[in-house]
Amino acid sequence: MCRHLAYVGPELRIGELVTDPPHALTRQAWAPRRQTHGIMNVDGFGLGWYAPGDPQPARHRGDGPVWGDETFADLARTVRTTGLLAAVRSGTEGMVSGRGAAAPFRDGPWLFSHNGALPGWPGSGAELVKDLEPARLLRLDAPTDAAALWALTLDRLDAGHTPEQALRHVVRRTLETTGGRVNLLLTDGRRIAGSAQGASLSYRRTHGGVVVASEAYDDQDGWHDVPDGQLITVEDGDIALNPL
Repeated sequence: MCRHLAYVGPELRIGELVTDPPHALTRQAWAPRRQTHGIMNVDGFGLGWYAPGDPQPARHRGDGPVWGDETFADLARTVRTTGLLAAVRSGTEGMVSGRGAAAPFRDGPWLFSHNGALPGWPGSGAELVKDLEPARLLRLDAPTDAAALWALTLDRLDAGHTPEQALRHVVRRTLETTGGRVNLLLTDGRRIAGSAQGASLSYRRTHGGVVVASEAYDDQDGWHDVPDGQLITVEDGDIALNPL
């Protein structure tokens, strides 16, 4: 499994969310509090963020533990943003490692991550992705379940689906085909959509915006769990929870 976090709202310094809090994402890499599969997240990391006036996010990824990356620390300390998606990865046994396997995945304005695992991969993936165009599969960053789920999500977005519709379709298809834990986060820097399916997901209003994360990064009031089997959407400061 992994840990991930997304934010949209007023401009803030990235570190206020991912490095500064007492149980920030960088600490969750080695001491997660709500992770039920695996004990550390040291098989890669990623950070995607949006600069004011630019709809296409910047991204920095690495293939080792996040605490060993000087660039990540500098970005968190200095860069300000109105939207981000960050993740630390615990690789599933038998799957490839490397920078390409680390979230967030990116295309156009979108950033995406997956916290969970699909049983029987890669054999189980053949049925899951059978309807995708071969060209889309050839563009995968890595032959992992997370990258395949991203390809499925992007296919729905390109077909005109909303983020909520895209994630609902992907989660349902995945559960019907492979089963597994399918906690997804998707953002375009203005909106967030996230699924709670088989693992923890929480949200909180903060800094005038909204954070959605695998687990709370502090013990302050205001955190709420997304019930399992629910989809959370955030847009224009409004938060909605609906069944998957």
